[in-house]
Amino acid sequence: MARPIKKIVIVGGGTAGWMTAAPLARRLGKSCVIDLVESPEIGTIGVGEATLPTIRYYNRSLGIDGADFVKKTQASFKLGIEFKDWGHIGNRFFHGFGDFGPSIENRSPHTHWLRLKQADPNFPSCEDWSVATVLARNNRFTPPSGDQPSAANAYSFGYHFDAGLYAAYLRDYAVARGVNRIEAKIVDVELRPEDGFITAVRLEDGRRVEGDLFVDCSGFRGLLIEGALKAGFIDWSDQLLCDSALAVPCARTEPLTPYTTSTAKTAGWVWRIPLQHRTGNGHVYSSHFMSDAEAESILMAGLDGKALDAPRQIRFRTGRRRKAWVKNCVAIGLAGGFIEPLESTAIRLIESGVGGLLQLFPDMAFRPHLADEFNRQTAGQYEYIRDFVVMHYKLTHRDDSDFWRHCAAQPVSDALRHQIDIFRESGRIVILDPEGFTEPSWVSLFLGLGLIPDSHDPFADLIDMGQLREHFARIRRLIQQTAAAAPLHADYIARHCNAVPEPVP
Repeated sequence: MARPIKKIVIVGGGTAGWMTAAPLARRLGKSCVIDLVESPEIGTIGVGEATLPTIRYYNRSLGIDGADFVKKTQASFKLGIEFKDWGHIGNRFFHGFGDFGPSIENRSPHTHWLRLKQADPNFPSCEDWSVATVLARNNRFTPPSGDQPSAANAYSFGYHFDAGLYAAYLRDYAVARGVNRIEAKIVDVELRPEDGFITAVRLEDGRRVEGDLFVDCSGFRGLLIEGALKAGFIDWSDQLLCDSALAVPCARTEPLTPYTTSTAKTAGWVWRIPLQHRTGNGHVYSSHFMSDAEAESILMAGLDGKALDAPRQIRFRTGRRRKAWVKNCVAIGLAGGFIEPLESTAIRLIESGVGGLLQLFPDMAFRPHLADEFNRQTAGQYEYIRDFVVMHYKLTHRDDSDFWRHCAAQPVSDALRHQIDIFRESGRIVILDPEGFTEPSWVSLFLGLGLIPDSHDPFADLIDMGQLREHFARIRRLIQQTAAAAPLHADYIARHCNAVPEPVP
């Protein structure tokens, strides 16, 4: 007979800790005690302020009201990412959340667009058929609407939010549902002698916090998964060269853009994330190709508002734990691994980790096959995201620095090489992770970075060219009309979800 888990201990607060605590509290209710131990002395990284659309499903699973969430976290809306100077200096493209129109004869719209583009090099960019992109170009936003497929709902959105406020929002949610918050520093981890399972964490004041299941959300340190259980780490620094970041907020400027901006620099890239009360900025770079002083100079020179603080230095190592679940410990968030936030995947990996834990939740037997499956899923997600990010660097024509020349020349995984080659040869997209980036995302990046296929799907040739042109022209007009009717991003927020004023000190 199964013996249920009666006590869960989450080590670490921040975004990962409270994103773990909230759904566990909602799902388990009073059947399980949940303690979360966080140290007031240890700060959070806080660079994950931009998200993918999946955050909406996470929030919805908790019953969180969307407007209330936006108000309480100083959030804005995100239709995608604008890339500048990637591929080559002067290049500019958009990775929008959504497709490029309806399929035609069961073939993806980009396949037919390729045929039109190959016949007429002056045919408009594929981005003209992305609703998210056209809305973003005009700084407009409104949520998708309607049940029938149309330009009004052929896109999705994520958020930009203050990660600290989001953690506090989920903390209040979790505590209201019974999670015990313990503010203390952990000084020791106790292991059961006979099998090495964690039995308790010891606090600086001498208290012991016992548990059945431990969730490590302690950040890069991996206090439990690595410090106590020695899970091991697979280093990907040879594939993703950046190892440092500087982060600084600045005053909000107008217009309030409904997208993240990523601008490639000499040895990395800078981000711009607009919130209601400020703008988040950062510079991700390789310390082997650029000094910290130069990186700071580039970051500060590019701010479009007054700096609100001094830049904060972050060092990181790209990679993942060999196993994210060892014995009775599961690592979620930075404790499990890290990939630079180029495509806003940090919070997505937390969502996946929490979802996987809920789906494979153990009993006191801790059957090994559950951990094996969790580790298999987690490894695959990290590897597919790694390859998607590596692609941004690999498909570059930049040769203006040693950094970019190194990126262009470095080898990639066999899986990514296959995905690149098949698109280059035929315009087809290979999806290796059905839970990861979808076909339109790969199309956006391939075309945006300048990878133009040698041919297209021959089934596209079966459609009359004149009819095809008329179809694309009609869809384009509908998208333009939809964007023109949408309110400005700032106006939509002001009407529906203006932030709660910050308290006066």
